[in-house]
Amino acid sequence: MPMRSAGLWAEALLTEKAGPPAKSPKAEGAETSQARVEPRRMTDSYTELVLPFGSSPELLEKYTNASGGIRTGKLMEHLDSLAGSIAYKHMLGPGVQRLGRIEEIGFYIVTASVDRLDMLSPLDPSRDLRLSGQVIYTGHSSMEVAVKLESIGAGKPDETVMIGRFSMVCRDAKLHRAREVNPLVLSSPEERSLYALGEQMRQRRKSNALRSLSRVPPSSEEAAELHTFMLQHGHGQLDTIPEKSMDHVLMGDTILEKCMLMFPQERNVHQKIFGGYLMRLAYELGFTNASLFTRGHVRFLSLDGISFARPVPIGSILRLRSQILYTTSSAEYPTIVHVGVKANVVDVETGQEQTTNDFRFTWCQEVGKASPNLRKVVPKTYAEAMLWLEGKRALEVGAEIRGLRTYNQIAM
Repeated sequence: MPMRSAGLWAEALLTEKAGPPAKSPKAEGAETSQARVEPRRMTDSYTELVLPFGSSPELLEKYTNASGGIRTGKLMEHLDSLAGSIAYKHMLGPGVQRLGRIEEIGFYIVTASVDRLDMLSPLDPSRDLRLSGQVIYTGHSSMEVAVKLESIGAGKPDETVMIGRFSMVCRDAKLHRAREVNPLVLSSPEERSLYALGEQMRQRRKSNALRSLSRVPPSSEEAAELHTFMLQHGHGQLDTIPEKSMDHVLMGDTILEKCMLMFPQERNVHQKIFGGYLMRLAYELGFTNASLFTRGHVRFLSLDGISFARPVPIGSILRLRSQILYTTSSAEYPTIVHVGVKANVVDVETGQEQTTNDFRFTWCQEVGKASPNLRKVVPKTYAEAMLWLEGKRALEVGAEIRGLRTYNQIAM
């Protein structure tokens, strides 16, 4: 059940001009109706996909990056598609064979946010890769989807390499308002644990929204740490101590941008630009910025969050703007870089921009492979200082997750 549109763009344009179609049967294999939602089991939505890298050099070639590894951005694109497919499978039932037209099934599902994607171990191009996931929590109109990437085959034990969580919401196709989703039936202690984890995710998002630095001031501890950092590494220090200017970079000087025209070949089933494609674009720009900043190769650690504010229309101009937000080090990683990427749609006639997506990523350099000196990014304005603190918060959460090695067992 791919999330990309299988129809022709010319047909989509004709359909748009002709208006909504007449009433037609629901999607083939669907077990629900608009009037009734049946409870589902977690296993009903379970879906997996295997990429046979170990046995198909032709497939591996399409995913190989310049250093011989696997393009992580392309895997993110698949994970977004997988999460959407899982959400539709939960709504339509495990026997569904195809998605069909949105007008036929009466609802559509969009990605509200990606809470995290954490890389637990490096990808091995010589082994097959299994992508899997299922719905683990449902609200009134929302679903939490847990996804997992595993290296399999080659005579070795299966190994989890990445885990993540997607938040999906369901909307009525005609009224474009919240639509009730099928509730979950819990049948085992493991499922109840997963459901509790989904509830914790939901509550954490609410808590993070309430303590967002765009709404409330930083805590006294954060303010004190920012104050100390600025005294040691602030703009005045860069002016008076020459050696500091070599290893310190103003946040405003780390901006890297690209503008792109959005073509219909990258559309989803809703005739908007596919969210996974935007994830890949943002990842690759962020990777480029992190590499330039560290002056060396970086390894992906985590996607720390994505918020989807509005869809990206086909034919629009998209401006991607990346910026280094926070830098630090640890015993395991001598260089850790947190990067923000903002996606804006540009109005050609007025020049005004609207933010559609806000991405946060973290990359690192390993011991023995790191650049000689850790360059620090220094905020200059109050707004940049708040971004610096947000990056610090994200890295603290990431360090906690990477320290809990049992996390990959409870997340799926």
